[in-house]
Amino acid sequence: MHDDIAKIRKDYKKYQLLESNIDKNPFKQFGIWLDEAIKAEIEEPTTMTLATVSTKGFPTARIVLLKAYDEKGFVFFTNYESRKGKHLRNNPNVALVFFWKELERQVRIEGIVEKVSEKESDAYFASRPRESQISACISEQSTVIPDRSFLEMMLQMFLKKKSDKTIDRPENWGGYRVIPRRIEFWQGRENRLHDRIKYCNKHGNPWRIERMAP
Repeated sequence: MHDDIAKIRKDYKKYQLLESNIDKNPFKQFGIWLDEAIKAEIEEPTTMTLATVSTKGFPTARIVLLKAYDEKGFVFFTNYESRKGKHLRNNPNVALVFFWKELERQVRIEGIVEKVSEKESDAYFASRPRESQISACISEQSTVIPDRSFLEMMLQMFLKKKSDKTIDRPENWGGYRVIPRRIEFWQGRENRLHDRIKYCNKHGNPWRIERMAP
């Protein structure tokens, strides 16, 4: 047993987040932080935790990749028949978390999802490496399989059929857009007195900015 994990400590001293230096638009503020994460050469800066809820009310979370964002929301792609896809079909309420530890920053997003258009999904699928396209076609994501060799067999069968042919997007694979109703920016500060700035938007009203206790 690791009895000493309770003693692990880190003090945060790098940056501050003040009402005077944030953008009034949360999407622009997110863009500023994402750009800084990319410039800092943080590994996988677009990784985000996606939390969904089952029909029985049990939450589950996993890492997915942000592939686009604008003032309509945050976009990721997956298999619609995966575990998360089934959750989203029955309950569109989700949460996202970005964590950039090197910058001592976190962004939390809560909202609902909608599928992106087939045109958007087709365009992104066509831009993926061929290996990734094949993986999307042969993997029945989240289902039980007998062993690793089963995947290798599926791969060889697919390659024999397709060889160098163009691969079309499977109907059960595509994108989701998270439409936020709440976005919170967290900046680590000394003595655990962290900065937390929350943006809220209800029923299409202008974004309301509030400071949260750490």
